[in-house]
Amino acid sequence: MSSEQSVDDKYYVRRALEATIQIGLVAVLIGACVLILYPFIPLIVWGIIIAISIYPGFKKLQKLVGGSGNIAAIVCTFLMLAGLLVPVLLLGGTVVEGTQAVIAHLQKGTLTIPPPPPKIESWLLVGPSLKKAWSAAASDLSSVLAMLAPQVRTIVPALVSTSTGIGVTVLQFVLSILVAGVLLATAPAGAGLSLSLANRIFGDRGAEFEELIGSTIRSVTTGILGVAVIQAVFASLGFLLAGLPAVGLWSLVFLFAAVLQVGVVVLIPALIYVFATASTIKLIIFTIWCAIVGLMDNVLKPLLLGRGLAVPIAAIFLGAIGGFMAMGVIGLFLGAILLSVGYKLFLAWLYTENEDQGLQLVRKTI
Repeated sequence: MSSEQSVDDKYYVRRALEATIQIGLVAVLIGACVLILYPFIPLIVWGIIIAISIYPGFKKLQKLVGGSGNIAAIVCTFLMLAGLLVPVLLLGGTVVEGTQAVIAHLQKGTLTIPPPPPKIESWLLVGPSLKKAWSAAASDLSSVLAMLAPQVRTIVPALVSTSTGIGVTVLQFVLSILVAGVLLATAPAGAGLSLSLANRIFGDRGAEFEELIGSTIRSVTTGILGVAVIQAVFASLGFLLAGLPAVGLWSLVFLFAAVLQVGVVVLIPALIYVFATASTIKLIIFTIWCAIVGLMDNVLKPLLLGRGLAVPIAAIFLGAIGGFMAMGVIGLFLGAILLSVGYKLFLAWLYTENEDQGLQLVRKTI
């Protein structure tokens, strides 16, 4: 009896050892694959999100071009690349021209700053000190630049690093759009793969959860990122007509703030600048325009979503901030979407005992 028990123990030990080795080898293989693909994971995920977001428009375009998925995918890719690169090239050209003009004036010693407007002195708290500093720069710019030389030397490397980061971000968006184009061209195969994966993870309810994930991605992309882009376009038009310097930079900052749902904060310094430099009529017009831009999301979100925002603002804000800290600028957009999807799936999992009620709950507007 003891010998039989000993044989059984050895058998189970051997099987456990073999299973442990197999699991370890699989874990090593998965880790190696993740390590190899790690630089490309944000691009692939963002490409998948783009493809899911524009898929309804892709299907409509496919019908217009006679049912050819490849032609529709090429057209969608071209339009997305144009929508990304044209503003970037215009912004880059403006920045380069402005930088060259400043350098030329510095070399010739002709760079000047206009005197401050008289009404700046009436501003609370900062008015007198701001007027004093502005007047000093207007009367003797060279001495002010010499005094600020140490700070300028500290800022220049940061500006160079930021410029490089912006270039890398643009390249990431371009590659993500190309990935989205490939996914759209192979949409039937991709749909079958995603459904198989959903069934593998969620069982018989895989199709419902797949539809939930897709609808959440489209809702957040359209209702948050789409509205932010539209607001940024209208804000940029206002900045341009108001005569703000570095309009492209103002617009970029506003876009990031709009994704975080705090775009109105960027309009406040713009209003202060226009108040200090523009006429009363221009100030009134710009103020009305800023009010329209600030309230625009209250109108656009119901129109684009049909029934308001599908996830809490906190999930959008935390996802955007966390994504930006983890992955840079592309994470600002990617994090908000991923955290929203995770939030929806968490609610669905939370109500697994009553799955129908859980799915109905997560589809409701929060």
